[in-house]
Amino acid sequence: MTTTTSRQPAEPVTGAVLSGRALVKSYGNSPALRGVSLSAARGDVLAITGPSGSGKSTLLLCLAGILRPDAGEVRFGGRRIDTENEATRSRLRRREFGVLFQFGQVVPELTAQENVALPLLLSGVRRREAMTAARSWLDRFGVADLAAQRPSQMSGGQAQRVAVARAMVTEPEVLFADEPTGALDTLAGEQVLDQLMRVARDAGTTVLLVTHDAKVAAYADREIVIRDGMVDGQSTSQAAASVGQHRIHT
Repeated sequence: MTTTTSRQPAEPVTGAVLSGRALVKSYGNSPALRGVSLSAARGDVLAITGPSGSGKSTLLLCLAGILRPDAGEVRFGGRRIDTENEATRSRLRRREFGVLFQFGQVVPELTAQENVALPLLLSGVRRREAMTAARSWLDRFGVADLAAQRPSQMSGGQAQRVAVARAMVTEPEVLFADEPTGALDTLAGEQVLDQLMRVARDAGTTVLLVTHDAKVAAYADREIVIRDGMVDGQSTSQAAASVGQHRIHT
């Protein structure tokens, strides 16, 4: 894997489905992003890596429309979304985006099946159809037997699998994943990543994957390194893509 180590914007991707340009974000007097630019095409799997506190999670939140950047712009399908109101951005996250955090953030009052069905229900899908789809996704992650249980009855790893299923139940165009295997053991983490890659390769889903784990980053087609709120390097590796494809089919 050849990495560019000089600080520079990420190379633009032809036909990008999602892009951020010159993104700046600060928390009070502490800058988190200092003019980051990147783009991802349909079906692209992009790893965003860097040390703790480098700004990689803030970048993901800005691209997903959860945070507004202080400057710069975010575009999805050619449409600028960072200037849209919260209701519009929330609809995007329910219908077009899937968002997954390290600790899942499942709703404690709902069962596993209801948690996974929630994005569909909020989008107006009939309950029976939503619950059927939710059961199918739980089964894909090996936790269908937990369908009637609430998060307090699950282990951390089980709850994270439910959260992954919920993020994918709408078959999103873009999946944003922030340390998605951080709460899972090695075997479970590999199973989750295999499923994420299957979605990306087979359904054309774009995946933006924040991680500090080199083994997780190896599943990606490209890697963007963030350091001190700036792009510090980028790499493209056909070998990494081959590793991911091999893992999927074995």
